[in-house]
Amino acid sequence: MQTKRRVFLKGSLAASAAGLAVGAGLLSPRAVMAAEWPKAAFKAESMDNALNELFGSSDLADSDDITVKAPDIAENGAVVPVTLESKISDTDKVAFFVSKNPTPLIASFNLNGANPFVSTRIRMGETDDVTAVVHAGGKLYQAGKEVKVTIGGCGG
Repeated sequence: MQTKRRVFLKGSLAASAAGLAVGAGLLSPRAVMAAEWPKAAFKAESMDNALNELFGSSDLADSDDITVKAPDIAENGAVVPVTLESKISDTDKVAFFVSKNPTPLIASFNLNGANPFVSTRIRMGETDDVTAVVHAGGKLYQAGKEVKVTIGGCGG
């Protein structure tokens, strides 16, 4: 019983110290966030513009080495689970696009040597293809999957 109490007290003390540091401005949540956020890419209103802002090119090549998993029918477009898995080596960035959304770029991930596997939930305004783009070796590769949306999730 003493051990549990000791662990609880140490955890409480550490949490309190972190809270005081944040409150005093010594530890800022902004310091944890990415240094460079591609704001223009996320605000772009077309997929080509978003690709150019994010990757510097919109030249896409189809690839069978990329697998996109998503439901055939999404009952609620506000919460659509998608998964990307790639066998392409030297992958450094992946992104999800839905071209019919008001802003097509949904998510972007910098992998920096990690295995190209990403799973997340996205919003879709209407039935469309979820396009996964993989940046590897200076080239862009894509794969997609159509998802039928019964209730749109982009507030339209």
